Amino acid sequence: MIEEPERPAPYREPRQARSAETLARVLRAAEEIASSSGLEEMTITGVAQRASVSVGTIYRRFEDKEQLITALTERMLERREEYVAERLRAAEPSLSGVMDAYANALLQSFADSSKLFPELMRARGTRALDRGARTITEIHRLLLEAAAPYVGQIRRSDAQTALDTVARAVLGACFHNSVRPDPATGAAAQRRYAGELGDMAIAYLMTPDRGRTAHS
Repeated sequence: MIEEPERPAPYREPRQARSAETLARVLRAAEEIASSSGLEEMTITGVAQRASVSVGTIYRRFEDKEQLITALTERMLERREEYVAERLRAAEPSLSGVMDAYANALLQSFADSSKLFPELMRARGTRALDRGARTITEIHRLLLEAAAPYVGQIRRSDAQTALDTVARAVLGACFHNSVRPDPATGAAAQRRYAGELGDMAIAYLMTPDRGRTAHS
């Protein structure tokens, strides 16, 4: 087995609570500017002004704007993972409850940064795609963990493969909604769309696959 080389730290991690609070404020300011004006318009000076810190404070943490973007991407992906985990923990204890929670969590997390997230992925190229893939893997793991108590209810011939298919389909639908010109916006529209995705997932999971039906 070939070990992956260690990835360099995206920025200098804070060691004190006060430093961590300052870093959170800087990243929040960077996200606000990038979301409203785009990454091209985001500058170290502008972020410093929005976060009410000195430019030097930012440069003590980040070498340049690219490293700030790296940290911003990391923050958004970690927040996405945490949000999905939280919603799945609070899901109604049933297969349909898990799928509804999964669809709602993904739809909401993409909607929160519908314009910024794709831009971040493009800006950071392959490295961003690799980090994004790790988040997808983690979200997939969270779904499998939450659905584990109800796997016996799935009527497909291979329950794990079926869950993998559902995970990919719902994820793709939620990402597509975030980048299309007429996305489902507003709480009511998002709940309705997430409900449709959950219904679709349950209909698939509870329907015997055609291969098995043909030989039974």
